[in-house]
Amino acid sequence: MKDFIASRYDTFVSDLETIVNMDSSSGNSEGIARVAGFFKKRFTAIGMTCDLQFLGDGRVPCLKAASNPKKTPYDLMCLGHMDTVFPEGEAAKRPFSKDDARAYGPGVCDMKGGLLVALHGLEALHHAGLLDKLSVCICFNGDEETGSEASQPWIEEHARRSQRVLVFEPCRPGYNVVLRRKGGGWFHLRCKGKAAHAGADPEKGVNAVVELAHQITRVQAFNDAQADISAQVTVAHGGDKINIIPATAVAAVDVRTTTQAAGDCVQDFFQELSNTPFFPGAKIRVSGRIDRPPMEFTPKAEVLYGQIRDCAASLGFEINGISTGGCSDGNFTAAQGSPTIDGMGIVGANSHREDEYVELSSVIPMVSLVTELGRKFSAD
Repeated sequence: MKDFIASRYDTFVSDLETIVNMDSSSGNSEGIARVAGFFKKRFTAIGMTCDLQFLGDGRVPCLKAASNPKKTPYDLMCLGHMDTVFPEGEAAKRPFSKDDARAYGPGVCDMKGGLLVALHGLEALHHAGLLDKLSVCICFNGDEETGSEASQPWIEEHARRSQRVLVFEPCRPGYNVVLRRKGGGWFHLRCKGKAAHAGADPEKGVNAVVELAHQITRVQAFNDAQADISAQVTVAHGGDKINIIPATAVAAVDVRTTTQAAGDCVQDFFQELSNTPFFPGAKIRVSGRIDRPPMEFTPKAEVLYGQIRDCAASLGFEINGISTGGCSDGNFTAAQGSPTIDGMGIVGANSHREDEYVELSSVIPMVSLVTELGRKFSAD
């Protein structure tokens, strides 16, 4: 397979140019569907069964492709997203480009390059006659960048039917895959006091801004006391006029957790805040939730990581693992009990920025890694 993969490097780069130049921002159903159509045609050509669904009241294109679809649990689930953060017209503004070392363009790293690693890996397995021996499930969704609200149940359903999951977000520079991701969520605090004249009779009021300030210090103390929790107040405002005791004040809190138990602790903490105003007469309303569970590095995930490292070593390069505070759809699959390793795309960086790039030298190693893993899983 090594020679076959190397011979198709130019095809990979051409494919990358094709799909990077397709605008597919979240919410652009037509553009995302074009990307899905590209992959559907290629997966069908290697004998995979394809199903393009439009979830979320028909707004979110999601592509499933499967080899041996009747054989479950799947040996492998390959997960990725087709949407990008860039607005319509971005591809025309700064289309795909490359130099000797890197390729550039909207979504080249996050994560169209990774989608192609999955495709080219399966095409190589098909060429070697191994794809028929594997039960592989491809799930490419169209709303990851906006939280995967429509596709989350669809992803979780297929994760529960899969023995292992590879997520094709970009591999980090230095060939670092992602082993752990924090869970994430948000909470809003709304403090209600009582307005009064700030000069004539402030004692008749209940200052919502000062109430909020006390609640913020509670959040900060909770954040500092929990090593596996990050609770950061990111937005706060209150009051209307300088001579009026403010009756309302609000704050937004970004929350990240490393374990499910920590997420439960966060929920309990914010619920208790609503019951413990600092000033008599003040009221606190709390809304929000942890909407992405953490991607934990379980013993089964450790076994999968070891297999990835061994396969990479057999190909002549070294894979290492990192943890990150950012979330991906791998958070959902790991929470279903499916061992999950993320960052299996080509090496790249600067996601969501105009200087986003991928390292072209990583194309052949990462495609080869996926094929070696497929070879191993087909023999298990």
